[in-house]
Amino acid sequence: MSRAFRLGVLVNPFAGIGGALALKGSDGAEIREKALSMGAAQEAPRKMTKALRQLEDQTANLKLFTAAGAMGEDSCHAAGLSCEVVYHPDAEQTEAHHSEEAATALSQQDLDLLLFAGGDGTARNLYRCLNNAVVVLGVPAGCKIHSGVYAVTPSAAGKVTAMMVAGELVSEFDAEVRDIDEEAFREGKVLARHFGEMRVPRQLEYIQAVKMGGKEHEELVEDDIAEYLAQMITEDPDSYYVMGSGSTVASIMAQLDVPNTLLGVDVIKNGELVASDVTASTLVELTGDSPTKLVVTVIGGQGHVFGRGNQQLSPSFLKTLGKHNILIVATKQKLQALDGKPLRLDTGDETLDAALAGSLTVITGYEDKVIYPAQ
Repeated sequence: MSRAFRLGVLVNPFAGIGGALALKGSDGAEIREKALSMGAAQEAPRKMTKALRQLEDQTANLKLFTAAGAMGEDSCHAAGLSCEVVYHPDAEQTEAHHSEEAATALSQQDLDLLLFAGGDGTARNLYRCLNNAVVVLGVPAGCKIHSGVYAVTPSAAGKVTAMMVAGELVSEFDAEVRDIDEEAFREGKVLARHFGEMRVPRQLEYIQAVKMGGKEHEELVEDDIAEYLAQMITEDPDSYYVMGSGSTVASIMAQLDVPNTLLGVDVIKNGELVASDVTASTLVELTGDSPTKLVVTVIGGQGHVFGRGNQQLSPSFLKTLGKHNILIVATKQKLQALDGKPLRLDTGDETLDAALAGSLTVITGYEDKVIYPAQ
């Protein structure tokens, strides 16, 4: 009888908890307590469940090891999978050291793969304690994900894992672990730092690239995009325009001479700022049934439109908005750098992702647009 595939499952239950509330991260007990007091939901366990559901046809050759409760056990049970609990945290509100202790306990189970849900902080925790002893794969659940150890979506993480369980040939490579200074992040600065590499299964259409930063010579094209969108907004005074994060959107706000939250979501109407750095709930309440358009850009190197740094754009808001009111802006250079990979939709709602998928129009210059696939 062949050896069963030994899969470790680990969840940082508080990963991403500050995202929808515009708290720019989840590091630190204070931030988590604030997020919980504001009614934030713990999305990481649910995202792990979504990944694990891809394994429903592989249970005969699968043995799962995990941590108790929200750190993995709950997700396994929600996906209908049996598991063996090898770690129990000593507190309900888990901290970084609990993730490290759980990862250490799981690494002692002769794992073929450790599947974990979290953000860059969680990746750092695992890097610190595992010493590259285990192949890992991240389920994206954090507010900020610059590291290359994550799959592009929870379902993609599950698909790669299912391929490994089925015995399909999946290469392995060393992917970067990166994290940013959250305090600087809340001030609009991205100070990302390289911490090392971890071993990751290689299936490139499912594993995200390390986020590219900085401005290059495409600034003139961004100016054209900014001028075009600014004109569009000025000529539509009755609509709310929800402005997503990123430098391309920031250039539009600069063209309008309106204050901008570089790493947040702002709302303007008739060319004036209505609300700054809004939360998911505030955004829904503010726009309501009013005519609304959303301006978002593409993350360089990854292709994500939703699910990375803009969790304020909740599924409920996007469903009310409608696909035709989403304006995607990006330079052709940024799209070409994706090397044929599709734009990524990770709204947190698979039905919504499917509804938005297909060919999308991307504004790439002044009255210049291209059709680009998204999934």
